[in-house]
Amino acid sequence: GSGSGGGGGIGVNSYLWRASLDTISFMPLVSADPFGGVIITDWFTPLETPDERFKITVYILDRQLRADGIRVALFRQNRGNGQWANAKIGKKTVTKLENQILTRARQLRLAAKPDLN
Repeated sequence: GSGSGGGGGIGVNSYLWRASLDTISFMPLVSADPFGGVIITDWFTPLETPDERFKITVYILDRQLRADGIRVALFRQNRGNGQWANAKIGKKTVTKLENQILTRARQLRLAAKPDLN
């Protein structure tokens, strides 16, 4: 499909889908299911913090571009004594990531439909 209805031949909103992939593109992908709307990354270790790593699962829950149409699960681990252990993630961090995806999705929609600008 052309993406004209926001679906684009996939099972979820194409703008949320593309925005999610854009936003987490720096992380290695394990799985991306455009029909189920689930994107799973592998662990990513930032260069500046080699004893910390992150993993993200993005769930796209709707065919519409809506704020509640996306949910992010963010996982963090710290390494101590050579062992990785789960660490807390603040709710603000998850909300910030969800908002980045939503902002990008809106940008993509506006770019695709210039008459809405």
